[in-house]
Amino acid sequence: MARCIFHIDLDAFFASVEQALNPELSGKPVIVGGDPERRGVVASASYEARPFGIHAGMPLSKARRLCPQAIFIQAGFSRYREPSHKFMEILSDFSPCIEPLGLDEAYLDVTGYQEPYGSPQELALAIKERIYKELKLTASIGIATCKVVAKIASDLCKPDGLLEITPGEECHFLNPLPVAKLPGVGKKTEQVLKEMAIATIGELASLPLDIVKKRFGKFGMVIHGYANGIDDRKVEAPGESKSINKQNTFAQDTLEQHFLEASLHYLCEQVSAELRYRDKQARSVTLKLRYADFKTITRQVTLKEASNVSQVIFAAALQLLSKVLAQKEKPIRLIGIKVSNLSGKEKQLHMFNTETEKLGHLDRAIDEIRKRYGSTAIKKGKDILSLS
Repeated sequence: MARCIFHIDLDAFFASVEQALNPELSGKPVIVGGDPERRGVVASASYEARPFGIHAGMPLSKARRLCPQAIFIQAGFSRYREPSHKFMEILSDFSPCIEPLGLDEAYLDVTGYQEPYGSPQELALAIKERIYKELKLTASIGIATCKVVAKIASDLCKPDGLLEITPGEECHFLNPLPVAKLPGVGKKTEQVLKEMAIATIGELASLPLDIVKKRFGKFGMVIHGYANGIDDRKVEAPGESKSINKQNTFAQDTLEQHFLEASLHYLCEQVSAELRYRDKQARSVTLKLRYADFKTITRQVTLKEASNVSQVIFAAALQLLSKVLAQKEKPIRLIGIKVSNLSGKEKQLHMFNTETEKLGHLDRAIDEIRKRYGSTAIKKGKDILSLS
């Protein structure tokens, strides 16, 4: 029996959750990311905002110029946790073989579980109906015999779509698509393939494997297999993550320090909120920067003691960023933050470290307020407390 793999992706998740929680936002252009009067980037845009050219990673100021009538909302990580949990619970009712990918998407192996529904499409429609009925969210579902084809199918049928690629039709489906649609093929790889006169997935698939392997190594073997619709990866529940990371690619390369710091602050708040949600603390903080020429660097610092306090994480990351910017290198296209060396929330408290404890209490209070009253109920100031 051929495998039957679903890739289910909630449409414009953050913005859609805001619209579901506040019916007055329904049908209106909603941009999640913060106050356009301040520096920051778009985290999510509703489909009503997208015809204006709004996309994730765009500076909020530009988004406002493109769509002045948009409603801007501060992102609240804890606000989206409950719908994400319910989403995963719904999927688990249809198959125990689930592999979550972040908050808003997952793979589901429904091999053998589609029989009571008559067909994979009928099962997918049942999932979509449950999601909309219980969460007031729409989902796009790709159906195929492997992960990579299912993922591409769901991407192509957004929003609120359903696309099944039947067994044996994988290459027919993939061949005409731009090579950039292939997971793992970023801008740098796309440029190299372009220099090799490869523009479509079919053209990559037809290349001799030894040529692709010689140019890209083991990674070449992977994308060549994907291009041929070959992906033997199983749908597996991931083990406990050993790190948490967030990153953002800018619409335009920049060396503007205030913008970079604002973006970094937003990412640090996200990873810190997830640490607190998991009852974890991090000892290591890593900054990731990718320059305009795609050169990528990382810088890491070890904290004196493990923490999940937003200001502590940000202060460490900001110190790393300041050192890099002092070198005045090339413009930056991507910034990311990773926390690792995770441990449980229990730790030995230092008698005189009351300031950090106060910040931790503040973070938890803000988490609770945002969870109860929404992401815009309370905002943090920009003052950064030095904890060195």
